[in-house]
Amino acid sequence: MSITFIPVTSADHIPGETIIDHIDVVYGNTVRAKHIGRDIMAGLKTVVGGEIRGYTEMLREARDEALDRMKEDAIDLGADAVINVRFTTSMVMQGMAEMLAYGTAVRLQE
Repeated sequence: MSITFIPVTSADHIPGETIIDHIDVVYGNTVRAKHIGRDIMAGLKTVVGGEIRGYTEMLREARDEALDRMKEDAIDLGADAVINVRFTTSMVMQGMAEMLAYGTAVRLQE
């Protein structure tokens, strides 16, 4: 998947740019399920402690995918940037979680 470059920030502005229009809230999400092999290793890690790399990687991939989908949503609306970006997660059902990225699509002065 190739996303056109679009500035994204958790701030309420893009440094050096003037926002001329707030278009709409944009979002992207993905739902991921746990992998039984990861669950077994996670269970072992609870005994000895430490990072559960399989889950760390899964969450990184989920954040990246949600962010890309949010950018696509913004581009479809004709936005130049997305401000006030936030991430949230929620459990959809046992063993499944949603990663959601959302923000405000804006147009910048040319």
